[in-house]
Formats: sequence, C-alpha cells, structure tokens
Amino acid sequence: MDDRTPHAMPMSILNISAYKFVALDDLEDLRAHFVARCDALALKGTILLAPEGINLFLAAPREAIASFMAWLHEDARFADIAPKESLSDDVPFSRMRVRLKKEIITMRAPAIRPGAGRAPHVLPTDLRRWLDQGHDDDGREVVLVDTRNDYEVAAGTFENTVEYGIASFTAFPDAVAADRARFDGKTVVSFCTGGIRCEKAAIHMAGIGIDRVFQLEGGILKYFEEVGGAHWRGDCFVFDDRGAVDPGLAPSPAA
Repeated sequence: MDDRTPHAMPMSILNISAYKFVALDDLEDLRAHFVARCDALALKGTILLAPEGINLFLAAPREAIASFMAWLHEDARFADIAPKESLSDDVPFSRMRVRLKKEIITMRAPAIRPGAGRAPHVLPTDLRRWLDQGHDDDGREVVLVDTRNDYEVAAGTFENTVEYGIASFTAFPDAVAADRARFDGKTVVSFCTGGIRCEKAAIHMAGIGIDRVFQLEGGILKYFEEVGGAHWRGDCFVFDDRGAVDPGLAPSPAA
C-alpha cells in the first residue's frame, strides 16, 4: 500500500493580463475580430479597446491562450505584447466581453499620451535591489507611490508606500500634485497591478515637475513573477473572481 501523501493536481487554467498604449483607429473592426477569435477559443475575460490602445484579461487552458497570443502577435501593433501570467483551478470570469472605451484606463487627462512615448521604467529585479540597499544606484532615497484605489491597497501593498486613499484613478492627478514637494530630491517609483495605471501616473508626475520618476515595469504582477514577495505585505487585488493573488501568484485563500 502506498501511504505517500498524493500531490495536488496542478492548476490548469492560465490567466493573463496585458496592455499596450498604441494608436487604434479601427475599433469596430477590431472588436468584431476579437469577439470571433475569443469565441472560437472559448476564452473568458475582458478586452478593452480605445483610441489609446488595448487592455486585456483572459483565462483558459494554456493551449487556447497560446493560440490567442499567436494570433494577436500577427498584428504588428500588438506583436511585442508580453502578458503577465498566473494559474488557477477554475476560470475566474463568467463570460467574455470585448468593450470599446474612451480610455483603456480612465484618467480624464487628455494631455497624458503614453503612446507618444513610454514613461521611464524600473525592472522588478532592480527595484528589489534598490529596496534591499535602501537607495537607488545613485544613492538617492526611493519613494514608492501606489496609484491604485483604496480598496485595492487594502488587500496589500509595498512597505513604506505613499498612497492617497482615492476611490478612483481620476482623483490621482490632483492628489499627487498637492503632495509634489514630498518628492524633491528623491527617486519616485509609481506602481499598480499590471503597469497600465502607473505608466500614466509616471508621465503625469514628470509633467508636474517631479524630476526623477519611474514606473514599475509590469506592475505588481510582474514583480511577483520575477521577485516574489520581498518588501511586500499582504496580497494583490485582481479584478476577477479570484479577488486577490498572493506573492506566489496563487489565488489568495483570504480573498
């Protein structure tokens, strides 16, 4: 008789999130193509399309996701999209939606146009090193700015983070502008779940005179993927039925 404890079955659903700021002027046609492709592959999740770009959250068995990404990369505008990945036992979406929006992340700041030039970024491994050593590579103090909403921050965030208790990203520009003096002479790193909000936030902060500001490349999810939970406390809120993921990118039991 084999009395060894059986191994848990591996989680079979691949969850991906990705975005790109890129000018899109064929939104209706794109939506129809995405709907047809996602239906054919039985994907679930949400794709947002706007004149400024694409934002997507999808879940399915790995083979279906791989097929979708290969198809997506055939369009030169999306050829360099590299999604963040996590696994779950079940699909955390009830349906598939492809929506047209004015912005893929609503900021209501038309002057902020990431498609015209990306914000400077710091890689997760470099941010980990900066936090470990207590300063950036030039010896400057590093200040982390959480650009997410209050209920997301409540699930978890980096240690010693500046956060504004906002209920909507549209409140972020005024909140950080009123606090601008805090960042003088420091290296500022904005972060968010997957990179999209913190990219707009970094551009805004540079625009109001913060002279050394970066976004965390790939956001919290890429940090977890490459670094784990160093300097993090709690979980990361996600916008699907998982509720949150832990630093190992597994669905959080506390969610």
